[in-house]
Amino acid sequence: MPLIEKLLILAITFQALLAVIILVLMGRERVPRVMSGEIAVKDIAVDRSAYPLKARLLSNSFDNQFQLPVLFYVVAIFALWSGGTNWSELALAWGFVALRYAHAAIHVTTNRVHRRFMVYSAGLAVLCLLWLLVLLRLLLS
Repeated sequence: MPLIEKLLILAITFQALLAVIILVLMGRERVPRVMSGEIAVKDIAVDRSAYPLKARLLSNSFDNQFQLPVLFYVVAIFALWSGGTNWSELALAWGFVALRYAHAAIHVTTNRVHRRFMVYSAGLAVLCLLWLLVLLRLLLS
């Protein structure tokens, strides 16, 4: 397997790892509160409002890992499947992953919505460029 494909698989792995990291952090915020009785199970059975802010921010960030990143996984699989991944596609893939880490960091810390939106929008733009490059390569080959 060519190095470029290994590096793309690594980008996919780092994106998946972000979801796992957030899931673990969310569990560390939620589980002790439920286990200690601080929060009753009946209060969280339908919605998350009984959790403190930090747990809700982590939960929202975790949910967000199944939005744009799903489109990233699809285009990355197309790029790998086609076997002709190039350095521009790889750079965009890693740029997207870096922006997702930045977005998650903002989401679970300061949660400054304007800043978070700017990073989200940049990630969306990078993802659209990645889709365009992969699509053009597949259609023109």
